[in-house]
Amino acid sequence: MNFTELNYVLCIAKHHNLTKAAHELYISQPTLTKHLQKLEREMNGKLFSRSGNNYTPTYLGRRYLEYAKKILEVNQDWEKELQDLTSYNEGELNIAFPLMRSSSMVPQIMQAFHEKYSRVKVNLLEEAYAIQERLLLDDQLDFAVFNEAKPHPKLEYETLLKEEVLLVMPAGHPMASKGIEKEGYPWIDLKLLEKEPFVLHFPEQTTGQIALEVFEQYNIQPSVSIRSRNTVTCVKLCQRGFGMCFVPENYMKNLELLNKPACFSIGETGVFSTLSIAYRKGAYLPVYARDFIEIARNSI
Repeated sequence: MNFTELNYVLCIAKHHNLTKAAHELYISQPTLTKHLQKLEREMNGKLFSRSGNNYTPTYLGRRYLEYAKKILEVNQDWEKELQDLTSYNEGELNIAFPLMRSSSMVPQIMQAFHEKYSRVKVNLLEEAYAIQERLLLDDQLDFAVFNEAKPHPKLEYETLLKEEVLLVMPAGHPMASKGIEKEGYPWIDLKLLEKEPFVLHFPEQTTGQIALEVFEQYNIQPSVSIRSRNTVTCVKLCQRGFGMCFVPENYMKNLELLNKPACFSIGETGVFSTLSIAYRKGAYLPVYARDFIEIARNSI
Protein backbone atom coordinates (compact mmCIF):
# COMPACT_ATOMS: atom_id res chain seq x y z
CA MET A 1 0.00 0.00 0.00
CA ASN A 2 1.16 3.52 -0.78
CA PHE A 3 -0.66 6.78 -0.18
CA THR A 4 -1.34 7.34 -3.88
CA GLU A 5 -3.04 3.95 -4.23
CA LEU A 6 -5.00 4.49 -1.02
CA ASN A 7 -6.37 7.79 -2.27
CA TYR A 8 -7.16 6.34 -5.71
CA VAL A 9 -9.21 3.49 -4.28
CA LEU A 10 -10.99 5.75 -1.79
CA CYS A 11 -11.92 8.15 -4.58
CA ILE A 12 -13.32 5.35 -6.76
CA ALA A 13 -15.37 4.12 -3.79
CA LYS A 14 -16.61 7.66 -3.16
CA HIS A 15 -17.92 8.16 -6.70
CA HIS A 16 -18.61 4.53 -7.71
CA ASN A 17 -17.34 5.68 -11.10
CA LEU A 18 -13.88 5.77 -12.70
CA THR A 19 -14.51 8.87 -14.84
CA LYS A 20 -15.68 10.99 -11.91
CA ALA A 21 -12.86 9.70 -9.69
CA ALA A 22 -10.24 10.44 -12.35
CA HIS A 23 -11.64 13.94 -12.77
CA GLU A 24 -11.33 14.65 -9.03
CA LEU A 25 -7.81 13.16 -8.93
CA TYR A 26 -6.68 15.20 -11.98
CA ILE A 27 -5.52 12.11 -13.88
CA SER A 28 -6.83 10.39 -16.98
CA GLN A 29 -9.30 7.52 -16.74
CA PRO A 30 -6.91 5.08 -18.48
CA THR A 31 -4.19 5.94 -15.94
CA LEU A 32 -6.57 5.29 -13.05
CA THR A 33 -7.70 2.03 -14.66
CA LYS A 34 -4.07 0.85 -14.96
CA HIS A 35 -3.41 1.63 -11.28
CA LEU A 36 -6.52 -0.27 -10.20
CA GLN A 37 -5.72 -3.29 -12.40
CA LYS A 38 -2.11 -3.38 -11.13
CA LEU A 39 -3.28 -3.24 -7.52
CA GLU A 40 -5.85 -6.00 -8.05
CA ARG A 41 -3.19 -8.23 -9.67
CA GLU A 42 -0.90 -7.69 -6.69
CA MET A 43 -3.71 -8.56 -4.30
CA ASN A 44 -4.91 -11.48 -6.41
CA GLY A 45 -8.50 -10.33 -6.08
CA LYS A 46 -11.05 -7.78 -7.21
CA LEU A 47 -11.55 -4.63 -5.13
CA PHE A 48 -14.68 -3.61 -7.05
CA SER A 49 -17.46 -5.40 -8.85
CA ARG A 50 -18.44 -3.71 -12.12
CA SER A 51 -21.93 -3.15 -13.45
CA GLY A 52 -21.71 -0.87 -16.46
CA ASN A 53 -20.02 2.29 -15.21
CA ASN A 54 -20.88 1.56 -11.58
CA TYR A 55 -18.07 0.32 -9.30
CA THR A 56 -19.16 -1.29 -6.03
CA PRO A 57 -16.58 -2.46 -3.44
CA THR A 58 -16.32 -6.22 -3.00
CA TYR A 59 -15.75 -7.72 0.45
CA LEU A 60 -11.99 -7.51 -0.24
CA GLY A 61 -12.50 -3.91 -1.35
CA ARG A 62 -14.44 -2.98 1.77
CA ARG A 63 -11.70 -4.41 4.00
CA TYR A 64 -9.06 -2.54 1.97
CA LEU A 65 -11.04 0.69 2.37
CA GLU A 66 -11.27 0.26 6.15
CA TYR A 67 -7.49 -0.04 6.44
CA ALA A 68 -6.92 2.73 3.88
CA LYS A 69 -8.93 5.19 5.99
CA LYS A 70 -7.03 4.22 9.15
CA ILE A 71 -3.65 4.58 7.45
CA LEU A 72 -4.50 7.99 6.01
CA GLU A 73 -5.85 9.17 9.38
CA VAL A 74 -2.59 8.18 11.12
CA ASN A 75 -0.55 9.87 8.39
CA GLN A 76 -2.67 13.00 8.63
CA ASP A 77 -2.18 13.13 12.41
CA TRP A 78 1.59 12.69 11.99
CA GLU A 79 1.77 15.48 9.41
CA LYS A 80 -0.09 17.80 11.79
CA GLU A 81 2.19 16.93 14.70
CA LEU A 82 5.32 17.30 12.55
CA GLN A 83 4.09 20.66 11.37
CA ASP A 84 3.36 21.60 14.98
CA LEU A 85 6.93 20.69 15.98
CA THR A 86 8.67 22.50 13.15
CA SER A 87 6.48 25.29 11.78
CA TYR A 88 6.61 27.91 14.53
CA ASN A 89 2.88 28.56 14.58
CA GLU A 90 2.29 28.07 10.88
CA GLY A 91 -0.50 25.79 9.73
CA GLU A 92 -4.06 25.48 8.50
CA LEU A 93 -7.47 24.90 10.08
CA ASN A 94 -10.68 23.78 8.36
CA ILE A 95 -13.71 24.64 10.45
CA ALA A 96 -17.46 24.40 9.81
CA PHE A 97 -20.04 26.58 11.53
CA PRO A 98 -23.84 26.33 11.56
CA LEU A 99 -25.40 28.14 8.62
CA MET A 100 -27.09 30.83 10.68
CA ARG A 101 -24.51 31.30 13.43
CA SER A 102 -21.19 32.06 11.77
CA SER A 103 -21.86 35.79 11.29
CA SER A 104 -22.45 36.24 15.02
CA MET A 105 -19.43 34.15 16.09
CA VAL A 106 -16.64 34.23 13.53
CA PRO A 107 -15.62 37.93 13.64
CA GLN A 108 -14.78 38.06 17.36
CA ILE A 109 -13.20 34.58 17.38
CA MET A 110 -11.00 35.30 14.37
CA GLN A 111 -9.92 38.68 15.66
CA ALA A 112 -8.53 37.11 18.85
CA PHE A 113 -7.11 34.07 17.05
CA HIS A 114 -5.40 36.07 14.29
CA GLU A 115 -3.64 38.27 16.85
CA LYS A 116 -1.91 35.18 18.22
CA TYR A 117 -1.62 33.03 15.07
CA SER A 118 -1.39 35.38 12.11
CA ARG A 119 0.44 32.70 10.06
CA VAL A 120 -2.26 30.05 10.45
CA LYS A 121 -4.61 29.89 7.45
CA VAL A 122 -8.25 29.34 8.42
CA ASN A 123 -10.84 27.95 5.97
CA LEU A 124 -14.41 28.56 7.12
CA LEU A 125 -17.40 26.57 5.90
CA GLU A 126 -21.05 27.26 6.64
CA GLU A 127 -22.98 24.00 6.41
CA ALA A 128 -26.06 22.20 7.65
CA TYR A 129 -25.61 19.79 10.57
CA ALA A 130 -25.57 16.56 8.56
CA ILE A 131 -23.01 17.92 6.07
CA GLN A 132 -20.79 19.21 8.89
CA GLU A 133 -20.78 15.80 10.59
CA ARG A 134 -20.02 13.93 7.35
CA LEU A 135 -17.13 16.24 6.46
CA LEU A 136 -15.73 15.87 9.97
CA LEU A 137 -15.89 12.07 9.86
CA ASP A 138 -14.26 12.10 6.40
CA ASP A 139 -11.31 14.13 7.80
CA GLN A 140 -12.12 17.11 5.62
CA LEU A 141 -12.55 19.27 8.73
CA ASP A 142 -10.55 19.84 11.89
CA PHE A 143 -13.55 21.11 13.86
CA ALA A 144 -17.27 21.55 13.49
CA VAL A 145 -19.42 23.80 15.67
CA PHE A 146 -22.85 22.36 16.42
CA ASN A 147 -26.08 23.62 17.95
CA GLU A 148 -27.42 20.93 20.32
CA ALA A 149 -25.02 18.22 19.11
CA LYS A 150 -26.26 14.64 18.75
CA PRO A 151 -23.22 12.65 19.98
CA HIS A 152 -21.48 10.42 17.43
CA PRO A 153 -19.25 7.61 18.81
CA LYS A 154 -16.29 8.63 16.60
CA LEU A 155 -16.30 12.28 17.69
CA GLU A 156 -15.23 14.20 20.79
CA TYR A 157 -17.29 17.19 21.96
CA GLU A 158 -16.47 20.22 24.07
CA THR A 159 -19.04 22.78 25.23
CA LEU A 160 -18.38 26.30 23.98
CA LEU A 161 -21.43 28.06 25.33
CA LYS A 162 -24.71 27.48 27.10
CA GLU A 163 -26.91 30.38 26.06
CA GLU A 164 -30.43 31.52 26.72
CA VAL A 165 -33.01 31.47 23.94
CA LEU A 166 -34.95 34.76 24.15
CA LEU A 167 -38.44 35.76 23.16
CA VAL A 168 -38.21 38.82 20.90
CA MET A 169 -40.96 41.37 20.19
CA PRO A 170 -41.03 44.96 18.87
CA ALA A 171 -40.02 47.43 21.60
CA GLY A 172 -43.31 49.31 21.29
CA HIS A 173 -45.55 46.23 21.38
CA PRO A 174 -48.43 46.50 23.93
CA MET A 175 -47.29 43.23 25.58
CA ALA A 176 -43.76 44.59 26.17
CA SER A 177 -44.98 46.23 29.38
CA LYS A 178 -45.99 42.82 30.79
CA GLY A 179 -42.39 41.81 31.43
CA ILE A 180 -41.35 41.34 35.05
CA GLU A 181 -37.95 42.82 35.84
CA LYS A 182 -35.33 40.40 37.10
CA GLU A 183 -31.59 39.86 36.77
CA GLY A 184 -30.59 39.55 33.12
CA TYR A 185 -33.69 39.91 30.95
CA PRO A 186 -37.23 40.71 32.05
CA TRP A 187 -39.39 37.60 32.35
CA ILE A 188 -42.73 37.19 30.61
CA ASP A 189 -45.39 34.53 30.98
CA LEU A 190 -45.68 32.90 27.55
CA LYS A 191 -49.34 32.09 28.29
CA LEU A 192 -50.09 35.81 27.93
CA LEU A 193 -48.98 35.59 24.29
CA GLU A 194 -50.98 32.55 23.15
CA LYS A 195 -53.15 34.64 20.84
CA GLU A 196 -50.19 36.54 19.33
CA PRO A 197 -48.73 35.64 15.90
CA PHE A 198 -45.20 34.20 15.71
CA VAL A 199 -42.42 34.16 13.14
CA LEU A 200 -40.60 30.85 13.68
CA HIS A 201 -37.69 28.84 12.39
CA PHE A 202 -38.50 25.49 10.76
CA PRO A 203 -38.97 22.54 13.15
CA GLU A 204 -35.77 20.78 12.00
CA GLN A 205 -33.71 23.78 13.11
CA THR A 206 -32.54 23.97 16.73
CA THR A 207 -34.41 27.16 17.62
CA GLY A 208 -37.48 25.92 15.76
CA GLN A 209 -37.47 22.69 17.77
CA ILE A 210 -37.01 24.59 21.04
CA ALA A 211 -40.00 26.79 20.19
CA LEU A 212 -42.20 23.73 19.60
CA GLU A 213 -41.13 22.21 22.93
CA VAL A 214 -41.88 25.44 24.79
CA PHE A 215 -45.33 25.78 23.20
CA GLU A 216 -46.07 22.17 24.13
CA GLN A 217 -45.08 22.81 27.76
CA TYR A 218 -47.48 25.76 27.90
CA ASN A 219 -50.18 23.89 25.95
CA ILE A 220 -50.21 26.64 23.33
CA GLN A 221 -51.02 26.22 19.65
CA PRO A 222 -49.45 29.35 18.18
CA SER A 223 -50.53 31.23 15.10
CA VAL A 224 -47.46 31.04 12.86
CA SER A 225 -47.58 33.85 10.30
CA ILE A 226 -44.22 33.08 8.64
CA ARG A 227 -41.41 30.52 8.92
CA SER A 228 -37.82 31.25 7.89
CA ARG A 229 -34.44 29.56 8.20
CA ASN A 230 -32.72 32.92 8.58
CA THR A 231 -32.57 34.44 12.07
CA VAL A 232 -31.96 37.98 10.81
CA THR A 233 -35.06 37.67 8.63
CA CYS A 234 -37.11 36.48 11.62
CA VAL A 235 -35.99 39.46 13.74
CA LYS A 236 -36.66 42.02 11.00
CA LEU A 237 -40.09 40.54 10.30
CA CYS A 238 -40.76 40.69 14.03
CA GLN A 239 -39.79 44.39 14.07
CA ARG A 240 -42.29 45.04 11.26
CA GLY A 241 -45.09 43.48 13.27
CA PHE A 242 -45.44 40.08 11.60
CA GLY A 243 -45.09 38.23 14.89
CA MET A 244 -42.83 37.43 17.81
CA CYS A 245 -39.81 35.17 17.44
CA PHE A 246 -37.18 33.23 19.39
CA VAL A 247 -33.48 34.06 19.08
CA PRO A 248 -30.35 32.75 20.89
CA GLU A 249 -28.89 35.42 23.19
CA ASN A 250 -25.41 35.51 21.65
CA TYR A 251 -26.90 35.93 18.18
CA MET A 252 -29.11 38.76 19.42
CA LYS A 253 -26.18 40.57 21.02
CA ASN A 254 -24.27 40.62 17.73
CA LEU A 255 -27.11 41.76 15.49
CA GLU A 256 -26.59 45.31 14.22
CA LEU A 257 -30.04 46.88 14.34
CA LEU A 258 -31.09 50.53 14.31
CA ASN A 259 -33.94 49.87 16.72
CA LYS A 260 -33.34 47.13 19.25
CA PRO A 261 -36.41 44.96 19.91
CA ALA A 262 -37.52 43.95 23.39
CA CYS A 263 -36.07 40.64 24.66
CA PHE A 264 -37.53 38.44 27.40
CA SER A 265 -36.71 35.31 29.35
CA ILE A 266 -39.38 32.61 29.26
CA GLY A 267 -40.05 29.37 31.09
CA GLU A 268 -39.64 28.80 34.81
CA THR A 269 -35.85 29.26 34.83
CA GLY A 270 -35.21 30.33 31.25
CA VAL A 271 -34.82 28.24 28.09
CA PHE A 272 -31.28 27.35 26.99
CA SER A 273 -29.41 25.76 24.11
CA THR A 274 -25.84 24.42 23.99
CA LEU A 275 -23.18 25.26 21.44
CA SER A 276 -20.46 22.59 21.08
CA ILE A 277 -17.28 22.12 19.09
CA ALA A 278 -16.47 18.61 17.83
CA TYR A 279 -13.39 16.90 16.40
CA ARG A 280 -12.45 13.37 15.40
CA LYS A 281 -11.85 11.13 18.42
CA GLY A 282 -8.16 10.46 18.92
CA ALA A 283 -7.09 13.07 16.34
CA TYR A 284 -3.89 14.99 17.01
CA LEU A 285 -4.62 18.67 17.64
CA PRO A 286 -1.75 21.12 17.07
CA VAL A 287 -1.17 23.80 19.69
CA TYR A 288 -2.92 26.42 17.55
CA ALA A 289 -5.93 24.10 17.14
CA ARG A 290 -6.26 23.58 20.88
CA ASP A 291 -5.90 27.33 21.36
CA PHE A 292 -8.64 27.94 18.80
CA ILE A 293 -11.08 26.02 21.01
CA GLU A 294 -10.12 28.05 24.06
CA ILE A 295 -10.24 31.34 22.18
CA ALA A 296 -13.67 30.43 20.77
CA ARG A 297 -14.93 29.58 24.25
CA ASN A 298 -13.64 32.88 25.71
CA SER A 299 -14.70 35.04 22.76
CA ILE A 300 -18.36 34.06 22.71
